[in-house]
Amino acid sequence: MEIAKDIKDFLTTRRAKITPEQMGLPSGARRRVPGLRREEVALLAGVSAEYYVQIERGHVTGVSDEVLHAIARALQLNDVETTHLFDLARAATVREGRRPARGRTAGRQVPQGVQALMDAMVTAPAIVQNGHLDLLGANALGRALYSGVFERASGRPNLARFVFLDDRAAEVFPEWDKAADVVAALLHVEAARSPYSKAVTQLIGDLATRSKEFRTRWSAHDVLAHQRGIKHFRHPVVGDLTLRFEALEIAGATGLTLIGYTAEPGSPSHEALQLLASWTATERDATAPSPSTE
Repeated sequence: MEIAKDIKDFLTTRRAKITPEQMGLPSGARRRVPGLRREEVALLAGVSAEYYVQIERGHVTGVSDEVLHAIARALQLNDVETTHLFDLARAATVREGRRPARGRTAGRQVPQGVQALMDAMVTAPAIVQNGHLDLLGANALGRALYSGVFERASGRPNLARFVFLDDRAAEVFPEWDKAADVVAALLHVEAARSPYSKAVTQLIGDLATRSKEFRTRWSAHDVLAHQRGIKHFRHPVVGDLTLRFEALEIAGATGLTLIGYTAEPGSPSHEALQLLASWTATERDATAPSPSTE
């Protein structure tokens, strides 16, 4: 991960989104850059233009939290973007010999108690994923909901690889553009949190090499907190589902997140989810070994 370049690109793309008029500055007749100039960001942040230029170039060693917060305010960063800026600054100041021994994505196993909890959720799909979007576990209904992802994976299923590298991704996620935006934004967040993770670096490198759609989204440097919202699925057995999700970080398992899905009661998606649960139970019973008669 080229952290200095990521800082530069992130700050450049953020200031390009803000017009001088938004900040009460004169627009001028001849502007060569979209959005704010570096000098204008420096003015709004209360630092010298030379100092801000060095920060935007990725030279953030010794930069105080107060200055970073001032830059975040000047660029009107939201909470997620502000946290991302701090993560990038922190990553840039970690010395080679002082890298953390374990990263956020070091966890590879779903805790036994969490798996038992998911298995007890017989009417709600649930999955567990790590920061770079490996699917590490699921209950029966979650595996059915993500069946297209699980069935197409040659090894451990990874949502980012599926979305950008599998031609069936649009069949599973009918709002593919939105799903792709979310995946790229989540990977940007994880890359800043775990800048020395080989798994994250290799995944991003592979996607950037093989997918133009990923490269386009990666260059936008958008970031996102995927805590709750609405997601659309298309299942080959029950059709389209619109589900609400809640994402919960698993205590004691750094970097792992449990995501549970529910449908609006009485909605077509609720009926489809009930049908999927019934179908899943039937499939499970059909493949279960017959009880011994001896």
